[in-house]
Amino acid sequence: MTESDLFSSQEPEDLHSRSAQVKPLVSPPQTIERPLPMVETAFLSSATALIWLINTYIPIPFLATFLRIFFPIPTALIYLRWGKRSAWISACVTALLITVLMGPPRSIQYLMPYGVVGVLLGGLWKRQVSWAVSMGWSMIVMAMGFFFQLNLLSLLVGLDLWLYVNRQITGFLDWAVIKLGLLLQPDILVVQLFAMGLIF
Repeated sequence: MTESDLFSSQEPEDLHSRSAQVKPLVSPPQTIERPLPMVETAFLSSATALIWLINTYIPIPFLATFLRIFFPIPTALIYLRWGKRSAWISACVTALLITVLMGPPRSIQYLMPYGVVGVLLGGLWKRQVSWAVSMGWSMIVMAMGFFFQLNLLSLLVGLDLWLYVNRQITGFLDWAVIKLGLLLQPDILVVQLFAMGLIF
């Protein structure tokens, strides 16, 4: 056996043994989460906070009602694209941005009901539920959010605003009865039902 044959026969074994003994200094990288969900969540959260800010400080009557439709839409879009976890993160990040810009009461007013409605709509739309069902559930959550906001504002102001709402509706019903020429006085139950109907 020549010297060249000896080296050629030992070289693969030496390389294999050395590679088995040498351990990598750095462990192989784990699966890295894609940055696109994070970027889209942050972008849509900031857009929602900006719409809320414009709606609060520039209260144009018709524009305010139109912009209010778009409060839950970015969170629903995040749910459709990246799932429930990203949607809840988007709602919470929007609430944090509104807290920094306008204070905690405003952020709570956004989170309930608009943040919850956004997650709800995203889940229903992803399951391809009919529009009647999704709008019905949204209406229920929005009504619950109205009562939540009313109780929160009553706590902050120190007055029962529900009584104020009832008084305003009673005055409106008295005016309507007089205009119609009816000799009736609205009952408290009628006032409550009319108030609930207006809220829904």
